[in-house]
Amino acid sequence: MGFPDERETGTDRTPRRSRRDRKADADTGSFAGAFTPAGAPTADPGTDAPPAAPETDHPEGRRSRKTWSPYDEESRSRGPLWAAIAGVVVLGLLGGGLAIMFNADDPAATSADAGRRTSAPLPSAPPGEFGYAASRSTDPDPLTVKELFRAKKFTVSGRAYEMTVTSKDKKCADGVLGDKMAKALKSGKCTQMMRASFRDKSGKVIGTVGVANLNTSKSAAKVAKAGGTADYVKPLAGKDEITKFLGSGSGGAKIWAHGHYAVLVWFQSKDGVKPDKKSSKRLFQAAEDITKETVFQALDRRALTGMRAT
Repeated sequence: MGFPDERETGTDRTPRRSRRDRKADADTGSFAGAFTPAGAPTADPGTDAPPAAPETDHPEGRRSRKTWSPYDEESRSRGPLWAAIAGVVVLGLLGGGLAIMFNADDPAATSADAGRRTSAPLPSAPPGEFGYAASRSTDPDPLTVKELFRAKKFTVSGRAYEMTVTSKDKKCADGVLGDKMAKALKSGKCTQMMRASFRDKSGKVIGTVGVANLNTSKSAAKVAKAGGTADYVKPLAGKDEITKFLGSGSGGAKIWAHGHYAVLVWFQSKDGVKPDKKSSKRLFQAAEDITKETVFQALDRRALTGMRAT
């Protein structure tokens, strides 16, 4: 299994590629630095025992960033963020123009307001790729489950998904597996770990998405680098007949750094079989659809406005 479209922040950044190029690679089955976790012992869904860590088909170290998850690809460009900022500025100017045109129909109102109108500067995000979301100091509001996972059911390009369970872990370490991961979260002063699990319409693909709230972008990058075949988000099993199998068998995991947040995912087939190349692409597609529709929308809003969705 693999998750392309890396978001983790590394010290050695490779040239970014367009989404068209990344899609071309996905269509041809090309996954740079990919690995497929080997079959883990099947866990009893009725027990709390954590699943065994997946094995790897491909050794780590192929890339300078030492990505460890199945769907490796080049870093996702956050260029659209700044395009969105430009759009906000244009819309702000356009909105002001419309307001003046509307008030122009009432000469008395225009005359009365003329002496007290001021031009307030439009807000702008701090410099950098992730704007306000680069640090908790400029993005202090705590995350909420509703903010990250707003819709229980949604469709992306005709592919339907459903959220089955959510969790707010009391301790960040409770939402992950592996000592390295737990230490990285503690070092980064993690204050929140939010998780939610999903299934596709057919019930064949299931997965867990987690978001950790760290103090800085540097800390989030360290969490991403701590990921490995024994260090990843803890699959969150649901009580339904499909996602109750989460964490049993084999799957794939990945971590992206997005400002001072770390986004962690685990996806697998319901039957827990070790994913081959074809099923890995299907799992990646579900992971990309779900994160794009949920957590990345919320975090991009924070990066742009410094505010959480209400």
